[in-house]
Amino acid sequence: MPLLDALLTGAIAGGVYGLLALGLALQYGVARILNLAYGEAVALAGIATALLYQGLTLSPLVALVALPPLFALGNLLLHRLLFLPLVGRTLALDGENEGRLILLTFGLSFLIQGLLAAELGGRLFSYSYLGQGVSLGTTAVALNRLLAFGVALALVVLAHLVLTRTRLGMAARALSREPEEALLVGIPAVRLSAWAFALGGGVGAAAGVLLSMFHTLTPASGPELTLKALVVVILGGLGGAPGALLGGVALGLAEALVTRFVNPGLSMAAVYGLFVLAVLYLRGNREVARQ
Repeated sequence: MPLLDALLTGAIAGGVYGLLALGLALQYGVARILNLAYGEAVALAGIATALLYQGLTLSPLVALVALPPLFALGNLLLHRLLFLPLVGRTLALDGENEGRLILLTFGLSFLIQGLLAAELGGRLFSYSYLGQGVSLGTTAVALNRLLAFGVALALVVLAHLVLTRTRLGMAARALSREPEEALLVGIPAVRLSAWAFALGGGVGAAAGVLLSMFHTLTPASGPELTLKALVVVILGGLGGAPGALLGGVALGLAEALVTRFVNPGLSMAAVYGLFVLAVLYLRGNREVARQ
């Protein structure tokens, strides 16, 4: 059934989108940095996975273990060298510094795009890994998509447990809501925000690895991935793993239905439409979304 195929495809892609958005939610919700270069890092992780698979026949599952810690370390250095002077020790951003942060990440996005374009040109990066179909009732799904969905779901659940069942997670949630009050009760705001930003980068790299298993990436894929992550964050709220997962599934379903029943060329139009609707829905409810 075409409708069932579209719903299944959209839900599976949505699981990976949820993981994609979770990294940005950690960076913006806890570290308070709206990282517009987030998608470039995700695309870079996916491209690196494709190159490792094509050049060294290295399984994407190995890349899934190796790449996220490297990207987390890189994001930790970025936070310390570039963002911390603007964020400050109290994380209480005013409008001017928040605008500078956005412009800084915007410029960083263009810098990474330019470097990738100079080194890789307009190449398409994809590879065939577990592409055989698996029968699910009356429809079939590629095994690589099912694997990516399962791993993404497991990582989102793990993140949810860490955020809700550990003292570190409770401190991160407190910091995301009231940074100044968090300082008063002894939470190391600067250190925790730096690690949240780094963890967000690692989660984004994991999402890039999983996306590369079934999605073609290019050096120019970054802005599209940033937009999708931002749409899901707005739909699901900041800092919550369940919200990121639900928002990701909503985006995946919208893309799949438009691609299947309207026009494949309008899939990004569905993303923009969801973005507009989400912004209108959340107008005046920003603090509700953050909490």
